[in-house]
Amino acid sequence: MSRNSTPGFRVNAATGTHRGDRLYQQDQVEIIGHPRQAGCLLAVVADGMGGKSGGRKAADQVVLTARQLFERFTPGEEEPATFLHQVATEAHLMIKLTAITTEEEPHSTLAAFLVMPDRQCYWVHTGDSRIYHFRGPSLVKRTMDHSFVQRLVDEGQITEAEAAVHPQSNLLTGCLGTVQEPTPTVTQIERLEVGDSLIACSDGLWHYFSPRELGTVLHSLAPREAAELLIDKARQRAHGGGDNLSLAVVRLDALA
Repeated sequence: MSRNSTPGFRVNAATGTHRGDRLYQQDQVEIIGHPRQAGCLLAVVADGMGGKSGGRKAADQVVLTARQLFERFTPGEEEPATFLHQVATEAHLMIKLTAITTEEEPHSTLAAFLVMPDRQCYWVHTGDSRIYHFRGPSLVKRTMDHSFVQRLVDEGQITEAEAAVHPQSNLLTGCLGTVQEPTPTVTQIERLEVGDSLIACSDGLWHYFSPRELGTVLHSLAPREAAELLIDKARQRAHGGGDNLSLAVVRLDALA
């Protein structure tokens, strides 16, 4: 996907997904171009959980809700942060309504970022799917997981390295579809620069990479090639025990 936005740069984007070594694919990922505004796009990653098909249904609801709300979103007239918060709350409601008709307990993470025509960027997340912002190969900022081990890291009880191998590393303190109302985190990036990259990804991918590795790959390769390499390397490092994985990559490139 290549889409002109404002003069001087172009937006290149790609998605990737893999079932990993699981029986079912419960991740969903999509990059959506705005139907009326060039240079405006929404990237969404949802990691579903619950039953054989419950997790996929939850992730489907997240992407469907995001797509429908984005079609009605009017850049310049509506607050981007309000729009992203609405995606989280409405997806949460739809997952809960779906659960009433099934015996499953579907939940889903959410990691979504919105790139505006003026190069402002906003993101929303809940759960342990992540968004990273790189300037060249260097990490600028990433989301902080809504998880038990992240809380331990924040409190200084364990290190990031210990969190990666903690037996309760998959215990979330917030996601969509649970009894508890979600508390999504919305963040603004004032302005993206040429050479910046954004990646939203599920834990089945980020678990196998340091920020330095991710930044180097995204800086060195075009989004499509970067997505393919990261998936291949995550599969190698999983050694037959890999989770579903998905990623959405967007990079701002200079016009040739």
